[in-house]
Amino acid sequence: MKLFIYDHCPFCVKARMIFGLKNIPVELQVLLNDDEETPKKLVGQKMVPILMKEDGSCMPESMDIVQYVDRLDREPLLTGKTNPAISDWLRHVNNYLNKLLLPRIAVAPFAEFATPEARRYFSDKKQASWGDFDELRQHAAGFIKNVNDDLRKLDKLIVKSNAVNGELSSDDIHVFPLLRALTLVAGVDYPSRVADYRDNIAKQTQINLLSSIAS
Repeated sequence: MKLFIYDHCPFCVKARMIFGLKNIPVELQVLLNDDEETPKKLVGQKMVPILMKEDGSCMPESMDIVQYVDRLDREPLLTGKTNPAISDWLRHVNNYLNKLLLPRIAVAPFAEFATPEARRYFSDKKQASWGDFDELRQHAAGFIKNVNDDLRKLDKLIVKSNAVNGELSSDDIHVFPLLRALTLVAGVDYPSRVADYRDNIAKQTQINLLSSIAS
């Protein structure tokens, strides 16, 4: 199987996680951010992740991919209960997180930005939706303070370091990509349970954190 992704993309991380958790081999194909032709050819529109199955057919939508791969062997891993408090926490943080992350993603050395055109495509699209990156950077300290406050709240919700609610569930598929994205931001303070959970899930899923390119 082949998975078409962007490295920075949290939705792509969701799809990648299930392959790592189940130790299922998958070929990762990073698309250039301005490559509209390939995804349109595969699924009819520009989007990632896209899973190309072994029969050559293609599937978009991260959680559809997660559920498909989890059920392939008829022994699903994501059987734990979800916690409404986790959903509430995610909804709250996602209200502002892109304003902190996008200016950093735009200058980071991700493979999807291997050409100046691809990087400019990303910046133009995201600034049209979220605002001028230079202006957003001026508010970064406030966003980081909000993140640090919210991570302390998450710390109280984490049950185990190998599963946020004690048993692997779809909550893990939503929480880890956000924590991984935050490793791109210097100055974020991780409470001990959050840090242990982040590092443990990164190891389980075989997905690298972004600390080495944080800014």
